[in-house]
Amino acid sequence: MSFVITPPATVSVPVVGTKERFPVHRIYCVGRNYEEHAKEMGFTGREPPFFFLKPADAIVAVDAGSTGTIPYPSLTKNLHHEIELVVAIGTGGKNIKAADAHKHIYGYAVGLDMTRRDLQGEMKKQGRPWCIGKAYDHSAPIGPITPAAQAGDVNNAELYIQVNGTDRQRSNVSKLIWNIAETIEHLSTAWELQPGDLIYTGTPEGVAAVVSGDTMVGSVAGLGTLTVKVA
Repeated sequence: MSFVITPPATVSVPVVGTKERFPVHRIYCVGRNYEEHAKEMGFTGREPPFFFLKPADAIVAVDAGSTGTIPYPSLTKNLHHEIELVVAIGTGGKNIKAADAHKHIYGYAVGLDMTRRDLQGEMKKQGRPWCIGKAYDHSAPIGPITPAAQAGDVNNAELYIQVNGTDRQRSNVSKLIWNIAETIEHLSTAWELQPGDLIYTGTPEGVAAVVSGDTMVGSVAGLGTLTVKVA
C-alpha cells in the first residue's frame, strides 16, 4: 500500500518492566468526576458522567525518572494542571458491564490533563465546543503504564501534584464520583472501546495555573511519579 503523504508515526507510551510500548488509539477524558472539583467548577451532586476527547498526538510520553517538557501553549494566559489516574484499555468492547470492566484493562498510569482554562471558559459562555481549551498540542502528558497486575489497589490510591515543590492537588481515587468500572460501563455504551484507548478518569479539587519555568510533579500511589516542566 502506498500513501500520498508519509503516515504519521504511531503514538505510544512506555510500559513498566518491558522495552515494549503501548500504542495509543484514542484519549477519552471524564469531566468533573470528583465531587469537590465539581463544586469548584460550580456544580454539585452525582450528575451523569460526560466525556470529551483529545487527539492521540496530544500525548507527551515521559519515561520513568525523566523530566518531560511541554511548551507554554499559544492563545492562553491561564494554563491549568489537572492530575489524573489514566486507565489503559487492552481489550476492546461495547456495552461493557461494570462487573466485567477489569477484564478490559491493560494497566494504569499517571497523567496530566492540561487545560487552557480561559479559552475553555469563553467557549462555555458562548455555548460552543471547548476543544480549543482541552484538545490542543502537548495537552496530555503521561508517565509509563504499569500493567494492572503490578499496580496494586488503584481504586484506593492517593494521587497528588506539586508545583515547584508545593502541594496543589491531593486526593484519593476512592473519591471518584463514577469509579473506574462504572466509567468504562458508561463510556462503552457511547463508543466501542478499542485496544490502545486511554481513559483520563478525572481530576480532584485544587486545579490552578502554571507559568513558564514551573515544574510539576504528579503521582498516583503504586504508579510512580510524572515530572513535567513548562518551557
